[in-house]
Amino acid sequence: MTRIGFYPGTFDPIHNGHTDIIGRAVKFLDKLVLGIAINTGKGPMFSLAERVEIAEEAVQPLRANAEVVIHPYEGLTMHVAREVGAQVIVRGLRAVADFEFEFQMTAMNQQLDREIETVFLMADPRHQALNSRLIKEIAQLGGDVSKFVSDGVRERLVSKVASR
Repeated sequence: MTRIGFYPGTFDPIHNGHTDIIGRAVKFLDKLVLGIAINTGKGPMFSLAERVEIAEEAVQPLRANAEVVIHPYEGLTMHVAREVGAQVIVRGLRAVADFEFEFQMTAMNQQLDREIETVFLMADPRHQALNSRLIKEIAQLGGDVSKFVSDGVRERLVSKVASR
């Protein structure tokens, strides 16, 4: 049986914490579907097409270990997870505050589909403080984000900030 995971998020933009979780997940999965949520309510900096393109570049080195598919989506995560054949939802944890939110989300997801498990992975300690909102803010204020994102993402962030 093919082990399929679904890792949902807005990935605006994808950063080193995300790619660390992806790298950890592909160690025990045959296929990981990276679900890029449309979620216009969050007011993303990058368009959906840009986020998909950025994610494609970022996951390329990780494809040596497993199939990684980029899948834009809208709607309930559990519905999409079922559609792509996932047995697990992959979630990254950074701190205790993340756990509270994820605990509630997992409980609700279990009510929607008891057949799909949620697996929590801890990012490397070097990446545990990362979040896309803070990375975008650092870039907007002229800070160096090269420790937090790939070179390609850094270039896109700098370009996006300069064009605003």
